[in-house]
Amino acid sequence: MAVETTEDTLLGGRVRLLQPRRGYRVAVDPVLLAAAVEARPGERLLDLGCGTGAVALCLAVRVADTSIVGVELQPDLVELAERSAALNGMSDRVRIVRHDIATPLPASLGLFDHVATNPPFLAAAVADMPPDRGKALATVESSADLARWIAVALSALKPAGTLTLIHRDDRLDDILTMLGAIDVTVKRLGDAGRVLIRARKGPAARRESPALVLHRPGGGYSEAAEAILRHAAPLAF
Repeated sequence: MAVETTEDTLLGGRVRLLQPRRGYRVAVDPVLLAAAVEARPGERLLDLGCGTGAVALCLAVRVADTSIVGVELQPDLVELAERSAALNGMSDRVRIVRHDIATPLPASLGLFDHVATNPPFLAAAVADMPPDRGKALATVESSADLARWIAVALSALKPAGTLTLIHRDDRLDDILTMLGAIDVTVKRLGDAGRVLIRARKGPAARRESPALVLHRPGGGYSEAAEAILRHAAPLAF
């Protein structure tokens, strides 16, 4: 049965995104993640667990002349990501590969300057499994736990490459342990219960970047958040 879809927009209409009408749907996390990747023209990027392609497409819009590979387990989402890449005229720059990261990435993919990932937030042992299978796979660890996601991401990097990930701030200590002794910068997303982490292979270091406040006290996004979410501004670390 064909998945019923909607066409939505990100980055103030710069990105057109096809996604399932029901189940897991993109919110702001992928847009923030893409904005935090310090990519430059000519570089290769990997979107690990790309879903419908939101991070990959936002990266392609934000940084010209990049080459992006999205890796995704669910065949329906692979198809939607490919269709969205075509819809945005980016099929020549954004390639989607179906793969379960519980197994090693295909050697043919090579290594990347940057890896971005938005892993499932919940460990299977403590999660109430959503009835929708697609939403469950997007939000609850399954064949690959968080440690596996991080290990695969690091293994895909060139020697000076960066891994950027977004996760729940209550799992920060676990993530730092899984990353090991490398160069890490942490940026908390103030009132959202989220944290952005940028890791680079190199001498061990830990830094805290000033937090980004997403919402105004009276409601609505802050000026800084609006610039990132609507106007494709970079998210400064």
